[in-house]
Amino acid sequence: MHKGRLEAFSDAVIAIIMTIMVLELHAPKGSEWSDLLPMAPIFGCYLLSFVFLGIYWNNHHHMLQAAKGVNGAALWANMNLLFWLSLIPFATEWLGQNHHSRGPIALYGFLLLMCGSAYFVLSSILIAADGKDSKLAKAVGKGHKEILSVTLYASAIAVAIWAPLPYLAFWFYIAVAMMWLIPDRRIERQQ
Repeated sequence: MHKGRLEAFSDAVIAIIMTIMVLELHAPKGSEWSDLLPMAPIFGCYLLSFVFLGIYWNNHHHMLQAAKGVNGAALWANMNLLFWLSLIPFATEWLGQNHHSRGPIALYGFLLLMCGSAYFVLSSILIAADGKDSKLAKAVGKGHKEILSVTLYASAIAVAIWAPLPYLAFWFYIAVAMMWLIPDRRIERQQ
């Protein structure tokens, strides 16, 4: 099956998710610069989520460029990824309004964990379809970066739930974003 439709559909869904997220940003009531200060946590959460969505969009594109094609299992795995990504605007809004609270911080981490796991499943299905000697399989290798990401997300959830300062979990989220910010060079080297 040709992968172009899957990529186009995914691009559209991610664009809609980003649009929904920005529509949740509301201007302050006042007209002074100082009226923006209470919005800093909300904007920070928006920025972090926007970066994560951009990372998924970039790496999803690179992954599909390296794949030979898609099958039914890949279509459903992609839908699973898009499902979890579609919940990011909800978690972002809740987190922005309650940025020091355990529940929103942990839920945000849970969604990132599920997105990362769904991405890993999708890449595994594409690799299985293309074969262990495919470009994608060679690029991903043993998946150390993916495993580290999931481990950091799980650690962040634990920090959010049990640490005295739950917002320290943000450093784990930022660390994962920094690891993936530049499109996956492993795939670019194989092309």
